[in-house]
Amino acid sequence: MKLGVFTVLFAQKPWEEMLDYVAEKGLEAVEIGTGGYPGDAHCNPRELMADSGKLRAFKEAVAKRGLTISALSCHGNPLHPQKQIAQAYHDVFIQTVLLAEKLEVPVVNTFSGCPGDHEEAKYPNWPVAPWPHDYQEILAWQWEHKLIPYWREMEQFAREHHVKIGLELHGGFSVHTPATLLRLREATGEALGANLDPSHMWWQGIDPVEAVKILGSAGAIHHFHAKDTAIDPINVNKHGVTDMQSYTLMADRAWQFRTVGYGHDLKTWADIISALRLVGYDYVVSIEHEDGLMSVDEGFTKAVQNLQQVLIREPLGEMWWV
Repeated sequence: MKLGVFTVLFAQKPWEEMLDYVAEKGLEAVEIGTGGYPGDAHCNPRELMADSGKLRAFKEAVAKRGLTISALSCHGNPLHPQKQIAQAYHDVFIQTVLLAEKLEVPVVNTFSGCPGDHEEAKYPNWPVAPWPHDYQEILAWQWEHKLIPYWREMEQFAREHHVKIGLELHGGFSVHTPATLLRLREATGEALGANLDPSHMWWQGIDPVEAVKILGSAGAIHHFHAKDTAIDPINVNKHGVTDMQSYTLMADRAWQFRTVGYGHDLKTWADIISALRLVGYDYVVSIEHEDGLMSVDEGFTKAVQNLQQVLIREPLGEMWWV
């Protein structure tokens, strides 16, 4: 495995300064935002695709520092019921896949999206209860008329361009659990898989180790994020796990994102890394920083230090003791 970072946390740093900083920390890979929610501070697909010189310089800047690009990420909602919003996210996804092919980057990360509840809806509708039955009707319509048709076409498009899709399992979107990811994968194809982030499993009550086993046994983990979550044992009884308060209200929230090791101990993270090895995932573990109690530099540095202790880097080789 290799240790990397989702570089959007360094959006304020110039491109090559950011790469120098990452390389100096001993990392081996970068995941780069290309638009959508992550923004495109370091990588504008249209600009790079239109200028072969810029594209070549972009690749060389990464390679000469001994780094690789683990994924291009354009998280968004291409199924948003407002057509102009959906189209913008769709367009950046298409451009990102084409750029990934040019750069020989194997994975494009995004969200599944979440539609509305009918064709004229204005806002997404995320049904999470089986009763009253209205929610089941909404869910069936979303999957049959929006989610499956769209991603079936996008899976084929990605496959034709030698790229895998990593859908991040995230609350607020139709794919948010291992089961919903596998359901969509079965309806579309194997180019569609997970960008698995344990932080979004914990607050939903899902054990990330088991999520790794479930998805990994299907060969459905295309990329992996390293981010932690802390659940407040008092506040969760007040607000529940679907706490709708702003992330800024940290003292009162039921849960909050933390840097690696500050929500769960390193034994837990060692178990996650071991589960990844067990199911055959030998790709990049990409640090994502969204910790409201730490600066970017401190949170990132602590995540690097903690993950360096548990990451399994070398091939197993022969089991001499068997």
